[in-house]
Amino acid sequence: MLRYFTLLVCLCWLVPVQAATGQTLRLALDADPVSLDPHEQLSEGALQYSHMVFDPLVRWNTAGQIEPRLVQSWQILDSRTWRLQLREGVKFHSGNDFTANDVAYTIARLQESTDFKALFGVIDHVTVENPYSVTIHTRHSYPLMLNILAFVFPIDSEYYQGRDEITKFGRSFASANASGTGPFMVTERLPGQKLTLTRNADYWDQYSPGNIDQLEWIPIRSDSTRLAALMTGDVDVIASLSPIDIQRLQRKPNIHLASLISSRIIMLQLNQSRRKELQDWRVRRAINLAINQELIVKKILRGYGEAAGQVSASQFLGHVDALVPEYDLAEAKRLMKEAGYEQGFSLSFMAPNNRYMSDEQIAQAVVGMLDKINIKVALKTLPKAQYFQQFDERAADIMMLGWQSDTLDSNNIFEFLFACQNPSTGRGVYNANGYCNKQVDDDIDSANREMNPERRIRILQRIERKIKQDAVIVPLHWQAIVWASDTHVDIDPVLNFQNFPYVGDLVRHSEAGTQ
Repeated sequence: MLRYFTLLVCLCWLVPVQAATGQTLRLALDADPVSLDPHEQLSEGALQYSHMVFDPLVRWNTAGQIEPRLVQSWQILDSRTWRLQLREGVKFHSGNDFTANDVAYTIARLQESTDFKALFGVIDHVTVENPYSVTIHTRHSYPLMLNILAFVFPIDSEYYQGRDEITKFGRSFASANASGTGPFMVTERLPGQKLTLTRNADYWDQYSPGNIDQLEWIPIRSDSTRLAALMTGDVDVIASLSPIDIQRLQRKPNIHLASLISSRIIMLQLNQSRRKELQDWRVRRAINLAINQELIVKKILRGYGEAAGQVSASQFLGHVDALVPEYDLAEAKRLMKEAGYEQGFSLSFMAPNNRYMSDEQIAQAVVGMLDKINIKVALKTLPKAQYFQQFDERAADIMMLGWQSDTLDSNNIFEFLFACQNPSTGRGVYNANGYCNKQVDDDIDSANREMNPERRIRILQRIERKIKQDAVIVPLHWQAIVWASDTHVDIDPVLNFQNFPYVGDLVRHSEAGTQ
């Protein structure tokens, strides 16, 4: 359970780390960032990139605690007012100084972003007190302020001013240019081929052990090709491994595997707005009962995942122990008959084929499972860049989605995926269900204001039970995070349960070195 405290954080005296330099790291992932704009898309890939080129105000450490980054300390003045003291002496890649104006500018920009505005709508305004201090004023009491500050990656206001338009999946100055404060600077970008980053020689964090001078982010869509590149030494680190590949690598002495179960929930969204059949609770419930989550985890994921019966992971306050997977094919058939669809019907289904572990194979398995209750599914899979454009258009009756709670809290999932859609506030921006329930929305509002932990737990669990009762979506599993590297790369210390590796702190040992 995550707990939140009123506190003033002070930094202890530390000795700067002296790390060997001159190391190049070749990182192969299933895709490269769709944009260089850190505020364009709220996605895992975008946030992985942001932690390389920009810096957050605060971040989660490996123990699940918040630690200062560009914010040096913070203080709660009252239930609606936070004072942040910023780090001095930090420069953007352009050479401009990082100041309080950049923080205020960035938060205002985030409030205009389609993907981020719901996260930051709670902020009423930001006051610049002096060049290195800001005060954040919220619209109401809010228990998760530090959690959302982990998603504030300040941008260079002087560099972007007048050309800071956020264009999702489009062409803009910010999508093709970057000036952050992070450990790496963008030196070359060939979309779909390679993103080259070089170490920021003026990086403020002298305590980082990182010794990577050049980072090459190479997108390799195919799991097998990515694996082969690691095994032949063409790349040093890979992620998004298939379960079969994991088993192969376990027998390779020169390859290191690192894995952990994340809180990312993989689910199927059932669009009630597109099909009248999906407006019937009995049909949605039947679909849930016809899909065998345990079998998917065992046979397709080879145990690298945890079958889910709800969207809240066990470490979240909204988790309800009694809500577990319920595969029951006989009951699913009975409900289809009762709803008048014993002979079935057809649905369209879209899923990515390079975003989540074994996503395409899981989608194919779902097609076979739904066929057993006479639902004929037309499946189309796409690379993730194209897929999420289709997702934004709600282009199919069933759509696969994975969600990592940005605030490591149940209410983030509820607010983005189950709240009534509201383009002006960003509420329900990833709601492809067509679900809208006033009581759920009211409870989401209450949870966003409630400072008493016990009362807040009761609210969040009530929402979780209601989503289950209404069979809004099909929860599949919580995904495992698995990375593989050459044994000379010390990958474990920079990994975390959000899957945003802090590559700026990564150490690569020379061939003659020791681990």
